[in-house]
Amino acid sequence: MASMLRFNGRVVLVTGAGGGLGRAYALAFAERGASVVVNDLGGDFTGVGKSSLAADKVVEEIRRKGGKAVANYDSVEEGEKIVKTALDAFGRIDIVINNAGILRDRSFSRISDGDWDIIQRVHLRGSFLVTRAAWDHMKKQNFGRIIMTSSASGIYGNFGQANYCAAKLGLLGLSNCLAVEGKKNNIHCNTIAPTAGSRMTQNILPEDLLESLKPDYVAPLVLWLCHESCEENGGLFEVGAGWIGKLRWERSLGALVRQKTQPMTPEAVKANWTKICDFDNATKPRSIQESIGSIAEALNKINSGEGVSANQTSHAASADTSGFAGAIGHKLPPFHASYAELDTIMYALGVGASVKEPKDMKFIYEGSSDFSCLPTFGVILAQKSIMGGGLAEIPGLSINLAKILHGEQYLELYKPIPRAGKLRCETVVADIMDKGSGLVVLLDVYSYSGEELICYNQFSIFVVGSGGFGGKRTSDKAKAAVAIPDRPPDAVLTDTTSLNQAALYRLSGDWNPLHIDSNFASLAGFDKPILHGLCTFGFSARHVLQQFADNDVSRFKAIKVRFAKPVYPGQTLQTEMWKEGNRIHFQTKVQGTGDIVISNAYVDLVPVSAASAKTPSEGAGLQSTLVFEEIGRRLQNVGQEVVKKVGAVFEWHITKGENTAAKWTIDLKTGSGKVYQGPAKGSADVTITLSDDDFMEVVLGKLDPQKAFFSGRLKARGNILLSQKLQMILKDYAKL
Repeated sequence: MASMLRFNGRVVLVTGAGGGLGRAYALAFAERGASVVVNDLGGDFTGVGKSSLAADKVVEEIRRKGGKAVANYDSVEEGEKIVKTALDAFGRIDIVINNAGILRDRSFSRISDGDWDIIQRVHLRGSFLVTRAAWDHMKKQNFGRIIMTSSASGIYGNFGQANYCAAKLGLLGLSNCLAVEGKKNNIHCNTIAPTAGSRMTQNILPEDLLESLKPDYVAPLVLWLCHESCEENGGLFEVGAGWIGKLRWERSLGALVRQKTQPMTPEAVKANWTKICDFDNATKPRSIQESIGSIAEALNKINSGEGVSANQTSHAASADTSGFAGAIGHKLPPFHASYAELDTIMYALGVGASVKEPKDMKFIYEGSSDFSCLPTFGVILAQKSIMGGGLAEIPGLSINLAKILHGEQYLELYKPIPRAGKLRCETVVADIMDKGSGLVVLLDVYSYSGEELICYNQFSIFVVGSGGFGGKRTSDKAKAAVAIPDRPPDAVLTDTTSLNQAALYRLSGDWNPLHIDSNFASLAGFDKPILHGLCTFGFSARHVLQQFADNDVSRFKAIKVRFAKPVYPGQTLQTEMWKEGNRIHFQTKVQGTGDIVISNAYVDLVPVSAASAKTPSEGAGLQSTLVFEEIGRRLQNVGQEVVKKVGAVFEWHITKGENTAAKWTIDLKTGSGKVYQGPAKGSADVTITLSDDDFMEVVLGKLDPQKAFFSGRLKARGNILLSQKLQMILKDYAKL
């Protein structure tokens, strides 16, 4: 014999428990150790009248048998009061059985507003109010079981019960939603459609049939669904006379009734009607994701000019080799990626840059003298190819967007990414490979500033379930991943991701709910939202740049990674690195579990000598150079006087094309003052950053420095009040 299901310590609230089904539930729960709140308004089956007698009798019956129970006489429209009774009497609420109901049967043409409204208020709104009052208590204790009471009338329809049918099917929708929302807090919600004798059916069903449909034959299902060991959630059950059956939705295979280049017509619907209604190859969607996924798949087939296959066991029919002729080499519509300094800072914070690390300030503070964009920001510029749904437009391919995974990533830079700008991105399908369990699509994305190529990305997209069509398994166009050296790593860096890491990183443009929504993550098979793979990619690349290039972005040439396992926000990432010439091999693990999350990865660095050769001599071709040299000459005559009045050191960062082109220092603090090229030899009191052109505008009096500061054209840090004394340098003495 199986052990008896007990409810010791549980508190159960049953609405409409003064008779019929409610009474059977209350007695059964009490018999098995639960404390029960017996709620009943005490009116008749039409909702008229009020009495405490019905609830009191059931409470007395429970107590007489040694059980624990209290009565409540409020309407379910006062859900807070009913739940408060449970809390006052027993200190908690674990289980809610929404059972209360009334009837106001009328044919549709005779239903009054009052008959409609009272049915919705008692059945649908009442269940909502009672459940809502208990919901937060269940969340805090991480346990709850809820039963909604629907009806065969609501599921199938019934003459004379339009008001009742609408409310009863509405309860199923409410239950389905609560099953999804409550899952992460161990709150389960199920719906029953019982057939049993009650006050509402005593004048409808014959007496011998009522005996066969005793409420006692329904209660066992309710108790099982409410037990802590029951994992059922979001189910719908018909029950009566000792029989129980589970219901689910079924959908026909359907038919496509339009083509990409032609309008959809009623005649096309008529011509396909038999196929639309054919359930021979029916599907059984279990979630909104499955429902939408099927629609998305149909849309893909329309866009690729295909029909619906009668066999849904795989996507092979739409992914044959001959169909790839139009896919390989296909160019997606070009797009522009505009970004400002705020976007590059947001990205840097999203991949772990922090004020705790002084060398990170150049990535997260626009006022830094060497403010730079992290090299891996290049993937953000290109990702619109994936995020924008362009995969669905590839001819000859049918890609279910719900079944794609990011397999590998390659990024190559041809020059440091400007701190702000607008790039034109062009995307092409480089190749397609058959991996058996799925296919791999290689997407090459080229990002240009004007005619100049800034960076190149290759996304390797794995499409689950679309392989096995006999295609090639490898491609000479793929940027190959490389195994790590067989020796201990040369360096190891760690970073702990925050619990908000995915929420922060997604602000850079990856809005996939898999990384923020627990319910969506659970549908995808994860315990909780996972971190973006490209976020882990950014953490790892930052470690390599920090360890082997001293955060010099001009030395970052390329990176290749393979995504192996997911990371959860809050976990600690450990990047293990091996230096072999200018290639840094690495792999990334989750500290504690040892799981490798990025494998076969490397970063290629530009040699130090080559990076230096790329940097032009400071000041070459700048108008400001002539001005600083002239200021230096003028100060030879009046330097001591100016030093007495100013007493400060000013460091200037002159930019050209978004990059720092020259640094100058005007020392008006020591001796007779001096002007020299380069950063301050001690510490600067004020550091000013502006472009070469804007510097000339300020010097010539065409641009007011204060207006330039507030508009963001001039940036200053340090004791910026001292910058007001620059007037005597630029005008009173220099006479420029």
